[in-house]
Amino acid sequence: MPSNHAVLRSLFLLASLVIAAASGSAPVAARAPIFDESRGVLTVAPVLERVTPAVVNIAVLTRVADEENPLLRDPYFRRFFGLPDRVPRPQERRALSAGSGVIIDAAKGYVVTNHHVVKNADQIAVTLKDGRQVLARLIGSDAGTDIALVKVDANGLSAVPLGDSDNLKVGDVVLAIGNPFGLGQTVTSGIVSALGRSGLSAEAYEDFIQTDAPINPGNSGGALIDSKGELVGINSAIIAPAGGNVGIGFAVPSNMVKAVVAQLEKFGTVRRGRIGVAVQSVTPDIAAAAGLPKVSGAIVGSVEKGSPAERAGLLPGDVIIAIDGRPVLSASDVRNRIGLREAGTSVSITFWRQGDRRTLTLTVAQAA
Repeated sequence: MPSNHAVLRSLFLLASLVIAAASGSAPVAARAPIFDESRGVLTVAPVLERVTPAVVNIAVLTRVADEENPLLRDPYFRRFFGLPDRVPRPQERRALSAGSGVIIDAAKGYVVTNHHVVKNADQIAVTLKDGRQVLARLIGSDAGTDIALVKVDANGLSAVPLGDSDNLKVGDVVLAIGNPFGLGQTVTSGIVSALGRSGLSAEAYEDFIQTDAPINPGNSGGALIDSKGELVGINSAIIAPAGGNVGIGFAVPSNMVKAVVAQLEKFGTVRRGRIGVAVQSVTPDIAAAAGLPKVSGAIVGSVEKGSPAERAGLLPGDVIIAIDGRPVLSASDVRNRIGLREAGTSVSITFWRQGDRRTLTLTVAQAA
């Protein structure tokens, strides 16, 4: 005969499913809590107890120029009001902004955050969950992926383990942890709403995880974790027509973060790679014409003379379907993965040519 605790646990789980189905609310169903028998409640507290010490608040001090009335630069205006002919230099003031960060290496004191959080910083201060405040040093920053790496010197740090963002699926439970509106550490929950989002910026390297976990200003640089307590993304952007959360937030996937951090640690910047091809995403018409088994990949439109792609034998009309064994879904996949490869490293390209699946290896060149 089942124990009272077992019966109660079953009832709680059944109740949560019924509530989710009745309300049609994704976040209720998405939280996937565990049952705390000692308190008789459903909770995600055990996961958060392990992870939240690794999420920090970041305060950034910058210098900004005061806005100047353009009339002050008009010589006729200045003479009319008896002002000196010489236009004074714009005055600077110090501004303070706030964001979030995630400790990914406790031994080295490495904290990942967003590029836009620490851009033009004169001083970076990190506040740990235990209340300690320490100054941080910028190791490197990359505007293209909106990722920055800073270092703190402190004892007793806790890091969050990096997960494999390639294993994420739409519908997976996620938790967002950060410092919205400078209030202090805050946790919200939701699901993965979409994967591979891009197009927010024409110049950026984007492969965003979209989530409905509420993300607000100040969450930038904070953690997106899965139900195992692993870091699967760095919260980076929101769509906010009214200035607040509307359930559409974006995070840089952890595998992109790994690639960027490796270069920032080594070089202080990202040295982007290139192979010398122009590609476009496969459409249903292209897939049918090429005899592809499914609509995915990137078709090569042109190959630069003397490029790594030409030397390796890629031709216009080839369809790139995998890079280093990982499937390619679109042209942005090729741009992202090659762009984040260090020049001089080898990469395996699997492509479709006239009904045949082929693979070649080439050496990535330095982007101009």
